[in-house]
Amino acid sequence: MLRRTFLQTALARPPRRPNVVFVFPDQWRAQAFGYRGDPNARTPAIDALARESFDFSNAVSGLPVCSPYRASLMTGQYAVRNGLVVNDVELRPNGPTLGQCFRASGYETAYIGKWHLHGSPEGKFERRLAYIPPESRLGFDYWKVCECTHNYNRSLYYEGNDPAARYWDGYDAIAQTRDACDFIRARAGRNNPYFLMLSLGPPHDPYGTAPEQYQSLYRGREIKLRPNVPQSNAAEAVKSLRGYYAHMAALDDCIARLREAVDAGGQAGDTLFVFTSDHGDMLQSQGLHHKQQPWDESLRVPFLVRYPRLLGRRRRRSSTPIDAPDIMPTLLGLAGLPVPESVQGRNFAPLIAGREKDQPDAAALLNLPVSFSVVRRQGFAEYRGLRTPRYTYVRSIHGPWLLYDNHSDPYQMRNLVAAQPALRGRMDRQLDALLKKAGDDFLPGASYAERARASHYREVNAPVGHVESPWHDWRSTWQ
Repeated sequence: MLRRTFLQTALARPPRRPNVVFVFPDQWRAQAFGYRGDPNARTPAIDALARESFDFSNAVSGLPVCSPYRASLMTGQYAVRNGLVVNDVELRPNGPTLGQCFRASGYETAYIGKWHLHGSPEGKFERRLAYIPPESRLGFDYWKVCECTHNYNRSLYYEGNDPAARYWDGYDAIAQTRDACDFIRARAGRNNPYFLMLSLGPPHDPYGTAPEQYQSLYRGREIKLRPNVPQSNAAEAVKSLRGYYAHMAALDDCIARLREAVDAGGQAGDTLFVFTSDHGDMLQSQGLHHKQQPWDESLRVPFLVRYPRLLGRRRRRSSTPIDAPDIMPTLLGLAGLPVPESVQGRNFAPLIAGREKDQPDAAALLNLPVSFSVVRRQGFAEYRGLRTPRYTYVRSIHGPWLLYDNHSDPYQMRNLVAAQPALRGRMDRQLDALLKKAGDDFLPGASYAERARASHYREVNAPVGHVESPWHDWRSTWQ
């Protein structure tokens, strides 16, 4: 069932429904931009985009890992509702998806790049390079996609309904951007709108594989580390960050090409251009390498919305957190389209349009339903938490865990969970209310393992409250 009223959007239908260009590189944390003050970042094109955009400065990836984010993006639901809580599980939607909603409203839909929602039922990554049939594409017609690869210089994809594998020419992000630009230019002047998603693999590791012209920018260059990187981890951090920033420099040029394609066709005013990412990466902050953690380097992401017809060309910032389940209703709201009843996320179109104000107590739900063996060995477990404009509060399955005042402690180096019992209690009550709204009972991880097995994944011996990775190499659970 679709809501036929647009009262929830607080927006009138635009004179012309906007085109949508949604760009989401993989693993780009919120701090790593020139406009965010990162001295290492070379991002002039994205900095220019930010100067013309609505900027959600506290955007988060509440479950910071690839497949769960993408499932929430496509369904507008939290992981415990759509069932996709770990990588390489097939998404089986229980309501209309993002692509289906835009297609049903007359949009031409297109998807280019990484998918990571088809899953591998045998638990052996057997579908990562496999052809994805039309019935599993969730409403997208123009199709140049690979389930998942990080071999950026020999990157496989499938085009349309042809089951024969093809390969992008050179560094895949550049080739995919070129294809997206061709798609945009070919539709200049047409009356029917399009919805284009460009899912880029970099700057996800491996970090040493950007084109040489971008790696050379950082070879031998001093890298300024975040203060929460322990000295013992500094050398490894510098090594990884050189490659990380090189990928980013390459993608910044891709964003410049995309904007040029939109502007050259006279489409800029009527194009909703979104730039975000599925999650960040720790990169030795807090002494950790992997994502999936509740610290800002892992969970905070960029979220820029440029839509000149509605917003003009000036930068506006919001401190209200936005999370993956909120993206679908917000995009539909900005396009003046109805939102499915199955959606759990919030519609921030009225906030973007200036018809609502920031919510100082708004919170995004942080949720890791299961824990992996590598995490458990480091002392972590499944968790739920809140990211508000000011605070981060996290409760593991064992009890209160982390509490940070991000205004006075932006690098999250002073855990207040024991020192501030009154604040912790207030955060606990707010978290309980958000969990109830999301339909999340915060069960031990073993219950989610049962759901994964019900989705045709092979059983792995796992103690109650702890889920071992169902794959042979635990490192791949982070990819």
